[in-house]
Amino acid sequence: MLGQRVVTAVVLLALLVPALIASSPWPFQLLTMVLIGAAGWEWGRLNGATSSLSIAFGALLAAACALAWRGGWTEATPAAVWWVAAVVWVLGGTLALRVGPAAWPHLPQGLRWVVGLVALWAAWLAIAAARGRGINFILSVFCVVWVADIAAYFGGRAFGKRKLAPSISPGKSWEGVWSGLAGVMLLAAGWLAWQGRAMQTGPSLFSELDRGFGLIGGALLLIGLAGMSVVGDLFESLVKRAAGAKDSSRLLPGHGGVLDRVDALLPVFPIAMALVTWGRP
Repeated sequence: MLGQRVVTAVVLLALLVPALIASSPWPFQLLTMVLIGAAGWEWGRLNGATSSLSIAFGALLAAACALAWRGGWTEATPAAVWWVAAVVWVLGGTLALRVGPAAWPHLPQGLRWVVGLVALWAAWLAIAAARGRGINFILSVFCVVWVADIAAYFGGRAFGKRKLAPSISPGKSWEGVWSGLAGVMLLAAGWLAWQGRAMQTGPSLFSELDRGFGLIGGALLLIGLAGMSVVGDLFESLVKRAAGAKDSSRLLPGHGGVLDRVDALLPVFPIAMALVTWGRP
């Protein structure tokens, strides 16, 4: 299993890193569009679609992303799109976690498909738009999610006592959440200190939040973003638990499926884009 995880990770990095650092954004946008289409296929399978219908669902999602790309939305998305996505994630995600996995299958199947389509489409659009703001910016958003997850894992193992959501993900604890938030705060402080000394790095999420909302306001919003990464993770776990699945698929040997790797990113990127476009049309 460990060998599979390592090989899969190396292959993914070999594809993603050159696409990310390319002078043009299109290789990264194309690669992530393929991955999000695969996530759409997984979403269909988890929500009762047949094999052929799941493939069609993934293709429809990729086509919707391509239309947004062709329409120029990756460079100039109306800020209202991000704010609608942010509000839906905060309110809808909180409600879904409150009612738990037992309620999910009782929603109309068509509604569950639409939820997945919109959430995945908005996440891809936000990731593509973030790449357009520069490598420093998109990496800083990725790192918020990664550090929150890693710090939560080790903090939970070391100090975890109080279960966060036992009916959804029994391994997660409140102590893990606090550890994740602390890790993100340290990340932001270190990033801003480095960025203040580095030349021509471009804006990061942290510098944009500091510029738009001040030090205290930016820190509070960053805590909220880290918290929403937990919501994204738990939401996907809720859907899997309702479907009786351990992983979203076996597309990534040793890692599960694409959804298993991007779940925490789904709410964070649209909300991050909403925050950095505050006050703009």
